[in-house]
Amino acid sequence: MTANQYENPLISRYSSAEMSGIWSPQTKFSTWRRLWVALAEAERELGLDISAAQIAELREAVDDIDFATARRHEETLRHDVMAHVHAYGDRCPNARGIIHLGATSCYVTDNTDLLLLRDSLELIRARLVLTIDQLAKFAAEYRDVACLGFTHLQPAQPTTVGKRATLWCYDLVLDLAEIQHRLNTLRFRGVKGTTGTQATFLQLFDGDHAKVETLDKLVAEKMGFETTYAVTGQTYSRKIDAQVLAVLSGIGQSAHKAGSDLRLLQSRKELEEPFGKQQIGSSAMAYKRNPMRAERMCGLARYAISLTSSADNTLATQWMERTLDDSANRRLSLPQSFLAIDAALILYRNVADGLVVYPQVIAKHVAEELPFLATEEILMAGVRAGGDRQDLHESVRVHSQAAAQQVKEHGQSNDLIARLKGDPAFANVDLDGALDVNKYIGRAPEQVDAFISEVIEPIRTRYAEDLNRSAGEVRV
Repeated sequence: MTANQYENPLISRYSSAEMSGIWSPQTKFSTWRRLWVALAEAERELGLDISAAQIAELREAVDDIDFATARRHEETLRHDVMAHVHAYGDRCPNARGIIHLGATSCYVTDNTDLLLLRDSLELIRARLVLTIDQLAKFAAEYRDVACLGFTHLQPAQPTTVGKRATLWCYDLVLDLAEIQHRLNTLRFRGVKGTTGTQATFLQLFDGDHAKVETLDKLVAEKMGFETTYAVTGQTYSRKIDAQVLAVLSGIGQSAHKAGSDLRLLQSRKELEEPFGKQQIGSSAMAYKRNPMRAERMCGLARYAISLTSSADNTLATQWMERTLDDSANRRLSLPQSFLAIDAALILYRNVADGLVVYPQVIAKHVAEELPFLATEEILMAGVRAGGDRQDLHESVRVHSQAAAQQVKEHGQSNDLIARLKGDPAFANVDLDGALDVNKYIGRAPEQVDAFISEVIEPIRTRYAEDLNRSAGEVRV
């Protein structure tokens, strides 16, 4: 790194070393070499004149990449794949003549991308599982702490802190299902040739279609895939990239929604994200405790959401069997989507792990609004006490408007209950009892219990290995 050149903050500030390692040059070009080894092995097994010694030489040098030599070759050849073919051949002179035999560039580039997509999806899955687990723990702890619900960002029927957390959590559960679906349906491009017709391989095997089909299967198996895509052009369909980035966008949407909620709740002083003992909230306003982690999570999520258009437009503008305008775009949009969501989920898990709840502030806010929220219960109690529903409704309306005027215009406390106590129409109604907030949270605590039992516990069982993975570190 040099201080007078731009550096990508996704790598230097935000994402994990694990995710950036997946998309590193070492991983990428070592995978190219593994693919060349697998191709040579399969071609030898099917009868081509390739020796075991040549394959051994190639295998020994899979990770021994001279990047400076590859760069020099690319400056001359203006072709990245052939530059690395030559660099590999320089390192393995006895095998030089059989490297990339019968293949097109997309044999290594596209199959490598599919392997990197698979590894990245698995890491994101682990990040999701860890965040889901932590949110579920938080929901269980605060399952019955009543708080104001909001619709239209206006106070509405009460819910609980834990129930609200299940809403955030369930969005991620739905994202997890999508991630798993993409992993289950991800295929290998395989050995398909220049335009996907396998013509060159058919020539190599003297017109033996069965051997060409077997070659495709053998290489896929060697690289850890059970199946290949049914048909391809020169590339695998860019629909796959669009689908994967859509899943990442979905996670970004979930993270952004929760992050926005947390920022609003921190503004109300009901919840607060973790805050370091020496952390500075503002360079000017020393008292501030800004929700910087949730804000950063939203910013990263928004960036990932924006990248879906790149994959969508790349698919839409591919001509015939392929056109190369996808290359530069995919070098940016694929890794950066994963890096951004990786970073966002590290933040999300960290915030969920350290959330601070302020029950007294929550109770204060509930108390300020509860007289209005209890009016329906009060109305029904008045009817049960023998009153006329329509007359009672009008009385409640008049008193509510007057109480609201005191609150909004004069900054006074909500005196609706006092007003109703002075109205003979409500003389036989237990108005104080109507202010028990637990009457209005419905089945929220029980819904939390059921959600954890029926949705979260199966996830914890199925993805037990992911729960043992590192949660990642918030680096800055």
